[in-house]
Amino acid sequence: MQLFSSEPIAQPLAARLRASNLDEYVGQQHILAAGKPLREALQQGALHSMIFWGPPGVGKTTLARLLAQVSDAHFITLSAVLSGVKEIREAVQEAKQQAAQYSRRTILFVDEVHRFNKGQQDAFLPYVEDGTFIFIGATTENPSFELNNALLSRARVYVLQSLDDAALQLLLQRALNETKGLGERKLRVEPDAQELLFRAADGDGRRLLNLLENAADLVEDGGCIDVDLLGNILGESMRRFDKGGEAFYDQISALHKSVRGSNPDAALYWYTRMLDGGCDPLYIARRVVRMASEDIGNADPRGLTLCLSAWDVQQRLGSPEGELAVAQAITYLACAPKSNAVYMAYKAARQDAQNFGSLAVPVHLRNAPTKLMQQLGYGEEYRYAHDEPDAYAAGEDYFPAELAPRQYYQPPARGLEIKIGEKLQHLKNLDQSSLRQRRGAQ
Repeated sequence: MQLFSSEPIAQPLAARLRASNLDEYVGQQHILAAGKPLREALQQGALHSMIFWGPPGVGKTTLARLLAQVSDAHFITLSAVLSGVKEIREAVQEAKQQAAQYSRRTILFVDEVHRFNKGQQDAFLPYVEDGTFIFIGATTENPSFELNNALLSRARVYVLQSLDDAALQLLLQRALNETKGLGERKLRVEPDAQELLFRAADGDGRRLLNLLENAADLVEDGGCIDVDLLGNILGESMRRFDKGGEAFYDQISALHKSVRGSNPDAALYWYTRMLDGGCDPLYIARRVVRMASEDIGNADPRGLTLCLSAWDVQQRLGSPEGELAVAQAITYLACAPKSNAVYMAYKAARQDAQNFGSLAVPVHLRNAPTKLMQQLGYGEEYRYAHDEPDAYAAGEDYFPAELAPRQYYQPPARGLEIKIGEKLQHLKNLDQSSLRQRRGAQ
């Protein structure tokens, strides 16, 4: 009985359609078009170490292979998921052998380079420095956060972008028409199904081709791929949302900035984008509370209370009631008067606290719970505000003796802070009047 087929396993469609030269490469014209930096470097033979940073399925690996082909360099590939220092050493020896025997340069391509730890990343440095190989790393994460500064300083970062609909259309037509794709089967894709494919691919060329191949397996030669067929394949597929990486922080940043910019519609869009991508609603609820204090503050203190209530609803009731409560809080904040006065005052006060060290509390402000403390004069000259006119001790100084009184909090003329500003100005006038009276008495 034959257990294994002797026929070779067919490559996936995405692998069969991998570009064999730069003219076939789809996308990234911002770095590869005539006159652009990477194209210029290739034409001048000035290949250098580089980092490709971009989302999945935009051609990072393919581009690295093509660079090796164009520059007639030996190509070695490592995966940071599967490799360690041992594999790095083997790659170094292979590169040295290519240089010694064939006078040939080597490109070492490291996929998902961000998964290497600091020690593993450091292992590349001397060989990048002495030219043993040209280093190309691929990452979906922000290199500023994930890669060592020493490695970054020796490599140029190129940002690769998600494929737009025009690039995805080109990939789709190539897959349907070329013999190495699905050309022999004469398949068709309905216009509405094409649009659905592009939305589901979400800028990822590999995902587009994988979905197309899955759909093609379900239709006969000469058949048509329609919306119903794709809908069954896609099910509840999610948009791209990296719960710990760059996309995550970009989207929460967009939500925060939309609220700050008083645009409730954009804020709701980014909120639902994050939910659709699988973000924990409680994380968003917590960040919305931050927005209430940072960007609305005392211009409308009700915002903070509403956000805390929405967070509580999310914890108590879950989805969908909780998500709607958070949406209510987001739209309220976006429409509320804006003030970062409390946030700026907090940062300024904290900076002074750090800069001036452990200044002593003035004696008149100290607590005096014991007889010894009373004998030392603790709290002796303290003026109890409730015993003063308007419950305000005009001219009293509450700062350390070494620190001149500061005005950290400067409320703008918006929302409730109009009234707060008027109150503080009135108190400031009382302080100045008290100071003049003391000077006159002297």
